[in-house]
Amino acid sequence: MLKTDILIVGSGCSGLYTALKLPSDKKILIITKSDAESCDSFLAQGGICVLKDISDYDSYFEDTLRAGHYENDRKSVDIMIRSSRKVIQNLIDCGVQFHRDASGHLDFTREGAHSHKRILFHEDETGKEITKHLLATVRSRSNITLKEYTTMMDLVEEKNTCYGAVIKKENGDLDMVQADYTILATGGIGGLYEHSTNYRHLTGDGVAMAIRHGLRLKDINYVQIHPTTFYTTNPEDRSFLISESVRGEGAKLYDKNMQRFTNELLPRDLLTIEIKKQMKKDGTRHVWEDLRTIPYEERHAHFPNIIEHCLEMGYDPDKEPIPVVPAQHYYMGGVWVNHESKTSMNQLYAVGETACNGVHGKNRLASNSLLESMVFAGRAADDLMSSYAQVKHDPEVFSRVDLSQYKDESALKELYADLVKKEIDKADREMRIREADAEESAADGIHPQAHAQAGKQDAHNGARA
Repeated sequence: MLKTDILIVGSGCSGLYTALKLPSDKKILIITKSDAESCDSFLAQGGICVLKDISDYDSYFEDTLRAGHYENDRKSVDIMIRSSRKVIQNLIDCGVQFHRDASGHLDFTREGAHSHKRILFHEDETGKEITKHLLATVRSRSNITLKEYTTMMDLVEEKNTCYGAVIKKENGDLDMVQADYTILATGGIGGLYEHSTNYRHLTGDGVAMAIRHGLRLKDINYVQIHPTTFYTTNPEDRSFLISESVRGEGAKLYDKNMQRFTNELLPRDLLTIEIKKQMKKDGTRHVWEDLRTIPYEERHAHFPNIIEHCLEMGYDPDKEPIPVVPAQHYYMGGVWVNHESKTSMNQLYAVGETACNGVHGKNRLASNSLLESMVFAGRAADDLMSSYAQVKHDPEVFSRVDLSQYKDESALKELYADLVKKEIDKADREMRIREADAEESAADGIHPQAHAQAGKQDAHNGARA
């Protein structure tokens, strides 16, 4: 059995940032089920939001709430916005190179549903730029061990206290990790969908284990579809994202007759609806996106990797529109956490896409994901250290774990996928019932907003496995 002070499951920006915010005298083990770079953080193209100055606070706050259909946790949104400048400075200190203007000042871009330019970027691979520097810094720390191709099979817990995890090592052997604290940073659920921008191995394991162990969940059926991924009939490991910032910089969407049919800067969920509506009207499997409306030099400086991918797929964005289609992209729901990223289980935290602190509401505002992940990862590290004196130890718990139940990994994967899918389907059914009741109440003269909020609160209170 392995022993560590803190176990972090996942090597995306939230897991890495948590590790770097913890003190150097703590022994930290990070495990990831693939190679360290195969995480969705590396795939984030558009950028990362930041509060440029206090005059933009109200606008940024409102944009986030409006995109989230006002179902956001307002305190979480406030924490994220006010913490943004500190996170950006930490990233710059780690070596992250954000784009700068001719004078050397940080440059900003705009994306859909943003009122102003407040997004920092590095070409069209901001997530890669951020995560590779975090990863390099983690690898330089002597107190942090990173084990690739190591899968968490289950939590080790008793009486609602987490003592570590069951893992499968790279050589296939089962083992256990005893840890004072465990942090779930297992990413999203895209691997459960036929078409997704996510890596296929990100199948919601952290959420599944939360369901299995009776943790509190939040908004588990809030799944975001990205409106524009490159359409191809060739089977791919994942859908290639055509960044939100492409439209933010001026790209246009056309129907089959090459006629513009919508406002390209609508929030993602609303734009997805408009695209699907147009596809149904036209009888097509995609619409067209035209990048030629962006000035040539800006287009090639800002989106070189997108242009390269399009060329590889047989389309030249300098000469013609490219085919795009919606695909599953981001998970707003997940394991409920408080404002310090604590789950409902003692000694267990969750950060990043696995966790739901309510920042995003029903629909994530573009480029809030990287920021939110690191803001609340930092808060997890701070809170964890402030409560370290209360850590409970029970080595005997591990002697009661039957490792034979984890030998059939394929059966366990199927079980976990089924748990998440069923919980999402259940939440969808309950939401449809609430929406139907709200419509009926509105017809009877009862204010629908009050009715909907009451129903939503009931659902949150009862969202347990």
